[in-house]
Amino acid sequence: MIELKTPSEIEAMRPAGRFVADVLTALKEKAAVGVNLLELDELAHDMIRRAGATSCYIDYHPSFGASPFGKVLCTSVNDAVLHGLPHDYALEDGDLLSVDFAVSVNGWVADSALSVVVGTPREEDLEVIAATEEALVKGIEAAVVGNKIGDIAAAIGAVASEHGWGVNTDFGGHGVGRTMHGEPHIPNAGRAGRGLPLRPGLVIAIEPWFMLGTDRIYTDPDGWTLRSQDGSRGAHSEHTIAVTHDGPIVLTARD
Repeated sequence: MIELKTPSEIEAMRPAGRFVADVLTALKEKAAVGVNLLELDELAHDMIRRAGATSCYIDYHPSFGASPFGKVLCTSVNDAVLHGLPHDYALEDGDLLSVDFAVSVNGWVADSALSVVVGTPREEDLEVIAATEEALVKGIEAAVVGNKIGDIAAAIGAVASEHGWGVNTDFGGHGVGRTMHGEPHIPNAGRAGRGLPLRPGLVIAIEPWFMLGTDRIYTDPDGWTLRSQDGSRGAHSEHTIAVTHDGPIVLTARD
């Protein structure tokens, strides 16, 4: 069921959005050659404890997950493109790291993601990161009253097409509110003018993720981490936004 938020409820979601933005900023600053993924998870876990927030991940166990997630971050490295389960791995020079993070603050959820290169970058990694960020901007610009879900999907997919990349639509954006994942599903490719009309009060996570090669993925033996089928790298960008009469509000905007 799709639930529309009142203006006061959208305001009540702002603290969660600010907190998620602050944590991702701290994680981006922390990520460096030699830093362990478990250190990043512990940093986020400590910030959650100090803020009195609640992780959306640690007990999360959907049908596609092998077990409760058990960590508070998704840390996806190189050919790991989504849902990366933090493990004992020290980041190496040139790694492409994507971090996804969602928490509940005062009963309201916010969800956001970013990608960075650790150390010396490859040109193609910078390209795919920039493309997901551009697609996120285009998707947000399309999230206006009177448009439809397909307009967001088409705006995101058009960026991938410009680079000659296919798009996996198994996982994409989603509704956000009292829980992390709700209706509607927002694919990262689609046809403009199709789907659910965008109405004031709709709060959604828009999250383009692209891979440099294939559009196919497989699940790692850890039961969670999704990897590109051909070993190519991927990047992921995401914001939680509210659709309003005055245009989209980015609740997880980072300074």
